[in-house]
Amino acid sequence: MCGAAPKISQISACTRVQLDLVSKTKGVVEAENFFSGLPDPAKNKYTYGALLNCYCKELMKDKALSHFHKMDELGYVTSLSYNNLMSLFMRNGEPQKVPELVGVMKRRSLPLSSFTYHIWMNSCASSGDLDGVERVYEEMRTEELISWQTYSNLAAIYVKVKDFEKAEKMLKMLEKQVKPRQRDAYHCLLGLYAGTGNLGEVHRVWNSLKSVSPVTNFSYLIMLSTLRRLKDIEGLTKCFKEWEASCVTYDARLVGVCVSAYLGQNMVEEAALVFEGASRRSKRPLFRIEEMFMLYFLEKRQLEAAVRHLQAAFSEVKGDDEWHPSPKVVGAFLKYYEEETDVDGVDELSKILKANNIDDSWIKTCINASKSSLETDPRLKEDDLQNYLAQEN
Repeated sequence: MCGAAPKISQISACTRVQLDLVSKTKGVVEAENFFSGLPDPAKNKYTYGALLNCYCKELMKDKALSHFHKMDELGYVTSLSYNNLMSLFMRNGEPQKVPELVGVMKRRSLPLSSFTYHIWMNSCASSGDLDGVERVYEEMRTEELISWQTYSNLAAIYVKVKDFEKAEKMLKMLEKQVKPRQRDAYHCLLGLYAGTGNLGEVHRVWNSLKSVSPVTNFSYLIMLSTLRRLKDIEGLTKCFKEWEASCVTYDARLVGVCVSAYLGQNMVEEAALVFEGASRRSKRPLFRIEEMFMLYFLEKRQLEAAVRHLQAAFSEVKGDDEWHPSPKVVGAFLKYYEEETDVDGVDELSKILKANNIDDSWIKTCINASKSSLETDPRLKEDDLQNYLAQEN
């Protein structure tokens, strides 16, 4: 014998993962086809649940509800099924429907997990019901389901409504539950203390993290972004130099945060020095950081400087490197030409791009995309870090 046959639950778990991967790589329609092609024994609560999750992630409300009702008829509905629907309603701007689902779960004696409570808590906050948030918290305490993520969630809610006193009270409770090597908890503390504007606590938590756990590039990324947000340029400079002196792997994302912080304070010379030093140490061209300078100079109406950085970026394209200016950069150039000159911006920019071997079809596509682009600045988003809350999946 080659070994024991896999259990049904193991096969179901494998099929569930396959369905999820199909949805992520090929889309929901292919996931539906995959599900339809499964043999009847494989169409169980696990695979039905996986397809429901796909619908909810893609905000396909009608299909999700129809599929949920089918699962209910078959007896396949679980607490996770309700969590999926709650997440769908929250993302769809319907937080008022979450308490209704919680009520149904309770009537059906389905267990509420910490994740369920956190969604419920957030739904109350989204509806402006802070008393409801407190009631959910008290119920969690009664059920002994409190974790550091709970306090992180509560602190984020209070930060959003600018009740910094309550937010910091929750953060103190969070710290009592954190174990030494739970870096994600420390990252949350950094972002949330930044939300209260408490720079002193940010530095205290950072020093605490460094004393109990190896500090990774990502930890430095969180800290630098936090200091940028609080405009603590002195602290940011010190932190960046500390990272540069000790890092094992040189991470351009940290350079980007530092450069963007300096440019945000009009410290162009300092930004340029950091960029020059990073260019010498990095194994690859720093195109996205070069774009930060282009956007900065165009905003300051310094076309020559912006073009100089554009040409410098093109000069770095070698071998297998491939780079084109982003639609955001192209849009910024076109906006400058339109607002500040009498020349045809499309023609002027096309000349520069063609001189650097960019073909006409790409230029046309990019210019069209730039006119309707919703791309964000290539810098790391501060909000992403502020809202870095480790929730159970």
